[in-house]
Amino acid sequence: MKSLFESDTCSEILSRLDKLEDGIPPQWGRMTVGQMAWHCQIPLKVGIENKPPKKKPNPLIIWLFKKGLYNDRPYRKNLPTSPFAKASEPRDLKEELPKLREMVEAFHRLEGRPEWNPHPIFGVMTREQWGKMQYKHLDHHLKQFGV
Repeated sequence: MKSLFESDTCSEILSRLDKLEDGIPPQWGRMTVGQMAWHCQIPLKVGIENKPPKKKPNPLIIWLFKKGLYNDRPYRKNLPTSPFAKASEPRDLKEELPKLREMVEAFHRLEGRPEWNPHPIFGVMTREQWGKMQYKHLDHHLKQFGV
């Protein structure tokens, strides 16, 4: 599995982001391309901010889903979205894309961060797991819009 901490992989994601255009229809799901660009910022922000979780993550959620975040199997299409990351209003790609690019680059620069706080939903994760999870999520949504 690729990692967003790898320079070539980060460049690949940025190049694919450059191919996004307003009006591209999703190949699955209901998000617009602008909503997807907004949605993809949420997990990056969680990693960048590196805040300690406010409550202990649910062990059942960790057991059921954590390994799927960073293994080689693609995410299933039409997975439910966490309510805090659901784009419920229209989003402008021209406004959201530069923010997403900036967050991808900022996350990539954290490769040498010595300590990672636990993920608020999935608990303790290594730097390697964080990098793979971020790549896999971005790759999933870029494929959703054919890039």
